[in-house]
Parts: sequence; C-alpha cells; structure tokens
Amino acid sequence: MAEMKRGDDLEDDFVLDSIVALSEDEAESSEEGHDPMSAQSEDHEEPESSIAQSTSEKNEKKRKRREKEREKFKEKKKRKLAANEPEFERSIAEQPPPELAEYLEKMQTKTFAKMSAIELGDMHIPADSIADTSIWTGPRTLDNLVDFIVKVLPNLRLRLSQKSKANGAPTLLFVAGAALRVVDVTRVLKDHKLRGEKGGEVAKLFAKHFKLAEHVTYLRRNKIGSAVGTPGRIGKLLCETDALTVSALSHIILDVSFRDSKKRNILDIPETRDEVFKTVLGAPKVLQAIKEGKIQVVLF
Repeated sequence: MAEMKRGDDLEDDFVLDSIVALSEDEAESSEEGHDPMSAQSEDHEEPESSIAQSTSEKNEKKRKRREKEREKFKEKKKRKLAANEPEFERSIAEQPPPELAEYLEKMQTKTFAKMSAIELGDMHIPADSIADTSIWTGPRTLDNLVDFIVKVLPNLRLRLSQKSKANGAPTLLFVAGAALRVVDVTRVLKDHKLRGEKGGEVAKLFAKHFKLAEHVTYLRRNKIGSAVGTPGRIGKLLCETDALTVSALSHIILDVSFRDSKKRNILDIPETRDEVFKTVLGAPKVLQAIKEGKIQVVLF
C-alpha cells in the first residue's frame, strides 16, 4: 500500500485554491461569523453616509440663511413704506372754494379748448357756488361718506331724510366715474342715518345693463331722494329727456377723490371730464341753477 503524503510531502508547484486558501487570521474571522467582504463593504459605505449627511446639513444651513435674508428684506421694505407713505392720500377736494374754482376752470378749459375766453367765462363754476368742505380732515372714502354729509352738509342730510314731492326729482346728484363705483355709492347712500323713515329712493344710473328707456320709465314712476350715476347716463337723462328734473336739486357731488387703477380721477379722464362739463354741469337748467346759487357743487 502506498504511503499517504503528509503536508510536507506536497508537490513543490502545488498552490491552494484562492477561495479556500485562508490565512489563519481570516480563518479565525470566519469562525467568529465575520465576512471579510462584508467588512470591506462597510468600510466603503461609512464615508458615503458621512458625505450625504454633510451635504444635507449644508443645504439646511443655506435654506435657513435664505429665509432669514427674505425676512430681513420684508421688514426693511415695511419700514421704508411706513416712513415714506402718508397716513392716507390727500385729495384735491380738501382745498377751499376759490382754489377749487380754479381747479374746475383748468379742467373745464381742457374740455372747451376751442372756446374763447368770454365763452369760457359763461361756463365757469363760481367759487360761491362750491361748498366749503375744508373742515373735513379725514379720508374722503366711502367708509366716511355718511359722516361727511352729516358733518359738512347738514342741509343736504336734512333734505335727504324728507319725503320727495315729485317723481324723478332728486335733491342730490352723485356723479361717479364708473358703473362699479356707482353701485358702491348707491349702497352707502341707502344708509338709514341719511334717509330716515321718509327719505326717497336712491336711483342707480349707468349705461351698463340698463337702457336709457328703462331709466326714463323708472324715474317717471318713482320719488327719489338721490341719484347716483355716471356722467354719460346722467347727462343723457338731463339733456335728452324730461325724466330727471332739477326742480328739487340742491347738491351735485363730484367723486374726485376716487382714483382708478391708473391713479386718475373722474376729471383726469378725457371722456368722463367732457361728459361732466358738457352734459351734467353744462346742462342749461343745471348751469343756470348753479349760477343762481340754487345748486351747490361739492367735491368729495
């Protein structure tokens, strides 16, 4: 029987298989349940986790820094606005009658650019026919319109609370630049503080959604205390029909403090300015009553 080879009897060129040829240390590790390949993988994963965590922390710091910068910018903007803007926008209407007469004359000249000085003089609104509202120091907004009338125009407030005597004969004409503004003003003038128990209706007069004939019918059938409308529709009713009369008219309020999205008031816009001076203030019966002191022009 051939003798079995011992470890030192291996052939000189014999090489152990790389898979099973473990060192003593590796063998010990295997016995203890540790995979050397797994350990190598863990060594590579640890740096990647650290990098990801570091990147996340940096991004979080950047985000917080940007938020702080935005907050600082907003706060700075608020302080700047508070320092530069007045409490409320001042209105041309706050001036006394002589200055208001000059203002109306200037606007009127733009409408009647081809008229001679003499012809223009016949159209001017005299200062003594313009109400002095300079005692009112608050904002001229719809929130304050009722109080404005009560304090500054007590005679108008008294007349609005009385029963109208004739159909289509308001004591107040409120001239506004746009239909939406007319709706808002109408709502305010219905306040019980002004109309009381006996006051007449508040007419809403503008071309959008309403034909001229519809307004004529309405005015002929109803007793109204005040009429709110655009200058175009009021002008047509005054100059082309007999439905809107001036027999009880004592005040015409021009809504000059309100401005549109382009910061223009009713007299800054050529179309509405021309309608105001040609067909409302320029309506023959209205202009005559203004010059005779029967109608006061009010700039609100």
